This record gives sequence, C-alpha cells and structure tokens, in this order.
Amino acid sequence: MELTSIKDPAFLKQLSTEELTLLASEIRRFLIEKLSKTGGHLAPNLGVVELTLVLHKLFDSPKDKLIWDVGHQSYVHKILTGRAGQFDQLRQTGGLSGFPKRSESEHDVWETGHSSTSLSAAMGMAIARDLKGEEGDIVAIIGDGALTGGMALEALNHIGHEQRDIIIILNDNKMSIAPNVGALHNMLGRLRTAGKYQRVKEDIEYLMKKIPAFGGRIAATAERLKDAFKYLLISGIFFEELGIKYLGPVDGHNIDDLTMAIANAKKLKRPVVVHVLTQKGKGYHPAEADQVGTWHGPGPYKIESGAFIKPVNAPPAYSKVVGDTLTKLAEKDERIVVITPAMVVGSKLDGFQKAFPERLFDVGIAEQHAATLAAGLATQGMKPVLSIYSTFLQRAYDQVIHDICRMNLNVVLTIDRAGLVGGDGETHHGVFDISFLRAVPNIVIMMGKDENELQHMVYTALRYNDGPIAVRLPRGNGLGVAMDETLKEIPIGKWEVLREGSDVALLSFGPMLKTVKEASDQLKKEGISAHIINARFIKPMDESMLLDLAERQIPILTVEEGALTGGFGSGVLEFYHGQGLTDFPIDCMGLPDRFIEQGSVSELLSEVHLTAADIAIRAKALIHKQHVQQRAFRA
Repeated sequence: MELTSIKDPAFLKQLSTEELTLLASEIRRFLIEKLSKTGGHLAPNLGVVELTLVLHKLFDSPKDKLIWDVGHQSYVHKILTGRAGQFDQLRQTGGLSGFPKRSESEHDVWETGHSSTSLSAAMGMAIARDLKGEEGDIVAIIGDGALTGGMALEALNHIGHEQRDIIIILNDNKMSIAPNVGALHNMLGRLRTAGKYQRVKEDIEYLMKKIPAFGGRIAATAERLKDAFKYLLISGIFFEELGIKYLGPVDGHNIDDLTMAIANAKKLKRPVVVHVLTQKGKGYHPAEADQVGTWHGPGPYKIESGAFIKPVNAPPAYSKVVGDTLTKLAEKDERIVVITPAMVVGSKLDGFQKAFPERLFDVGIAEQHAATLAAGLATQGMKPVLSIYSTFLQRAYDQVIHDICRMNLNVVLTIDRAGLVGGDGETHHGVFDISFLRAVPNIVIMMGKDENELQHMVYTALRYNDGPIAVRLPRGNGLGVAMDETLKEIPIGKWEVLREGSDVALLSFGPMLKTVKEASDQLKKEGISAHIINARFIKPMDESMLLDLAERQIPILTVEEGALTGGFGSGVLEFYHGQGLTDFPIDCMGLPDRFIEQGSVSELLSEVHLTAADIAIRAKALIHKQHVQQRAFRA
C-alpha cells in the first residue's frame, strides 16, 4: 500500500490480521527511512505501530477521541490520518509537527509536548460528553514513564471516583527517554510477569457464580475468597483498588490479542486500563538494542549502520560541560547531589551517575517532587543541584517559589535547553524561565557567553551560600573556546565589557552575544562604534554599569533569546525608570508575545528578527533617535 494515499483510517476496519501485519511492516520501513533524514522520535513510534493500527480499526476517530500523552508516539497516528506525504518536512519550519496538533487534523483532539496530561484531558472530555448527552469513546494512551507524573496520579484518583466510561491504554515499554525508575515502575514490572492473573481471575469469578445464593455470609465469603486469590497472584492491584478495571498484560505486537483486549474494554462502559507491553524501537535493530534512550529522539542517521550523522570534532555540548564540571566538583565535596526528572541521558549526567550512583537521584517524570526534594536536601546542609530543562521547570514553578525561594534555600538550578530548541517546537522552547523567575525574590539568574564561562558559573553556583541560584544553558554544542583548567568564582551581579564603544551599547548574554558581535562588526563598517556588554547576570543586574551608561548618555539596546515580556530588557527599563533616568533612548529585542513553532534555530531567529542584521538596524535607529532628541533639546 502507498502510505501517502491514505486519507482516513476508516479503511482499516476492512483489513484482516495478515493485512494489518503487512501494513505494520510497511509503516516501520517508512518511519526508519524518513526519520533517517529529518530526525525525530523514532524508537517510541516503532513501538506502537500495531497498537495504533488496532486503535484506529476499533474506534471511529475523530468521533471517538484518541488522546496521545506526550506525543512522542503519534507519528503512526499521523500516517493513518492522511499526513504521510508531509513527513519529508517533519519538525521543519512550516512542516509537520512532531507532536499532535489540532490545527493539522481533526483527528488530533489534544496537543501535548509535556507528559502526564492525557488522563486529565480524557476526564474533561468524558464529562463534557456525558453532560451533553453525546456518544463516543474516550481513549487515553499513556506510557509507563508518564504514569509517574503527579498529574497522572491525580487524574487516576478522579477517574476512579467518577466511574465514567474512559479507556486507558497503558503503553508499557519500560522506558521514558531513559529507563524508568521508582515504585510504580516496579509495580508494573510485577504485573508484566503476572500474565496468568486475568485467566485465573475469570475462572474464579465463574466458580463464584456457581455457588448458590444461601445468604449474605456466603456471598461475602465468596468475595473475600476472590480477593484473596487476587492478592495471592499479584502483589497489589493498584488500578482495581482505585476502581479502575485492569485488563492485561497484553502483547502490544500481537494484533489479535490487542484486538480482543481493547474490544473487551469497549464493552465495559466504565473506567478500564488495558496494560499493553511494547518494545521501544521494534523492527530496527540499533533502536531495539539501545538501552539508554539514545534512539528516543535521534537526529539524522545512516539506516544500514545506525551511525548518527554529526559534525566531526564538534565542541562539547553545553549540558556535557555542566555534567563534567559537577562530577569534578563532587570528587572534592561529598555534599553535592544531583536531582533529575527522568533526564539523566538528555542532560548528559550519565558520567556523574557512573561516578556517584548514590548521589544522583532520578525521580522520574516528577518535576514538582524534584524541586521540593532539592529544597529538603538543602535544609540539611547538602548542596543539591536540580538539573532540569527550562520547559519542564515550568511545571515546578510553585515549588520553586514556595519551597525553594521563599525559604531562601541553597539550591542550584541548572536550566538546560534555555532559549529556542529547534524541531521540538513551541512545547519545548525554553523561552519563559527568565520572565517567570525574575519576578521571584531571592534567586540569582545567570548565563554564560560560552562553554568556558559556563563551567565557571557552575563552580560559582556551588560556592554561593546566600540562597537559590540558577545557571541557564542552551541546547547544542559550545563555541569551541579554550577551557580553563582552574575553575574560578565570578562575582555575583558583575557584568563584563567585551568591546569598548561610544555610539551605542549592546547588552546581551549567552549565545546571543555571538550574534551581537556580528552586528557590531557590521556597524563598524559604517563607522559606528558599539559598546558590547556581557550581561551574564540577569538577576541581579550590574547597577553600577547601568548607571555608568546613563552618565555617558549612550543609547542602549538589549538583546535576548527569550520572551520579551517580563524579560531581561524589561528589567533594564524598570531599573532606569525607578532611577528617573529616562532621557536617553533604550530599546529591547527579544521573542514576541506568541508561541514560536518548530524549525531550525537560525530560521526561527530570522523569523522573529533576531539576526545580526536586525540588531544592526535597530541600533542605528536608536542612534538616529538620540540625534533627533538632541537637536530638539538644543532648539
């Protein structure tokens, strides 16, 4: 079958098991070929091919709602709903999103890039269905890793209480991005090995029905006997004790078994979990053999060998610089512990984990717990480092405010993926953390201009004892600068002049400084002298340097790869306004007040007018504005 000819999943209802099996193989070949060029979430999607086929065969999307948790497993769903022809532009500017997208298709009923939201969304849709008197199944597909999220557990509690007709497909591949951890993971492991439970339980229920109804005592005894067998066979029936029927485990690559289990779930008309066992990376040996999540979301690769296509002799990744620095410092300070919410691999903490396994805590997809865990450690004199992506820190905002900053605890936050991240798009861009952290008392926020300054910032953060401190770092590799062998402290709140100039001051930090320098070079060709400041401390700012600029009456342009609203530039404006210094021109450049979709970082920066040419144009406009003001003043 030509996959690009698929317009609607309804055709699946006519296919036999053999035909579905052939189609599954064809879809896997398609994904392996397409993603070798574009990159994307390969292993998760290879693991749900049969499951997605059966779901679309048994349900009538979009009347029946298929809600994908996280979205890492939605590619097969996209193929079956008429989007195979768009995969050449997967995760590219203006192309197919790597996640469910309501504007793309009526079959995408829920958008998600962060995990553990599907069950709450399903509950909302089920309540709406019932209040409006409508028909249709609500199906949430959630991974075992996402089930560790507190939001998912809150939703399970409500679903069990309400007893509405919801089907939960628990896609259990033992992995999130890296191997899953925790008691829930262990509980699911016991369920995986208890395949006989469902058959034996049904036999017991059949026998119970044969017992004559001689009164309440016999009926109660029968129920206790059934429960005793249940607990004998499985250690803790988590879902059923919540009031949610449990079916499984089911082989997620056996189409007949999947069809039978999910069809049975449809008949129950109550909350039900279908526990489906799948293999991440199924059908592609390099991805099947991967045990640490490398194939979760790879870049381009060579199909035959599985070798990744990467730049030769590239500088170290910013996240590796942080991981290596933490490992180096932890050798001399036993108080240093690292906490990560399921991102050991993503944040390149595997070296620290290997060196100090007892001092790294992977808490699973549980960002709120991770933040407060760090706070608890800090109260006891430890030096906790919370390593977290900017986009995931959003989920722990209350804990950062209430449990860390309010008590002024010595917690270090290393905020990975700060800034635009590329193909993962609007759900993963780390562009809001400056705005939401800058408003919180007690916290220090800093970002290095390169990988060398970053290692010194990590050292500075761990030497700092006056409260919480955040170190931002971008996605990707460093600039290739020389790395100092000896680490040094950077004075808190002190900026750095990178170039002396007299016509305009350009204030920036992090990777944007490279672009600012390029803009300065362009301005120099036109005879304009730019004063470049590495504003490496976003909070507190270097007020003495700001006052010096005000005395010089030099126009100021702030540039940041973050939300303009409430960002660094806003802080500069607030400072000058508070000082009554408003008689010289100031302008701010940053990301506009909208969500930025996917694309390469360079393309996105061009789209939002944050290129060297754009900076040069705005700088010249500022200089012109100052000249106009001065002429008006003289007149």
